[in-house]
Amino acid sequence: MKETVLDVLIYLFQNYMDGESEIASDQESLTEELVEAGFSEGEVDKAFHWLEGLTTLPEHKLLRESGQPASMRIFARSEQERLSVECRGFLIFLEQTGILDRVSRELVIDRIMALESGDIDLDHLKWVVLMVLFNQPGQDTNHWIEDMVLEAAPMHLH
Repeated sequence: MKETVLDVLIYLFQNYMDGESEIASDQESLTEELVEAGFSEGEVDKAFHWLEGLTTLPEHKLLRESGQPASMRIFARSEQERLSVECRGFLIFLEQTGILDRVSRELVIDRIMALESGDIDLDHLKWVVLMVLFNQPGQDTNHWIEDMVLEAAPMHLH
């Protein structure tokens, strides 16, 4: 079975982000644990690199929240190729309902584009949204999106 960076990320989220499991104290130990779980070291390294991108959005993509009226997001051709109409609609829905703001929306799109996987379906997008929201300082993830993602996920991906 070919594991992807997203598989590693989902495994990490399911097994370590609940607060109940002990996470290894350093990246090297965690890498060993993930390799023992069956992931390739290359995919694990890419997953750690991907996670580093959760904390910062490139300055040229950073949109400041202001009192300006709502704007329309035009998806670049590469984004349209990676994100289906269903995925783009879901992102717009999350922004319109206030779950994502402009900055977190851009971070979700940035993290989707950073994945090497060509096929991003709605379930993959939901996982990325959940990971982005979970890692936003001072932001509590909406329980309904957490439930929506976790209900659709198999209990053990690996």
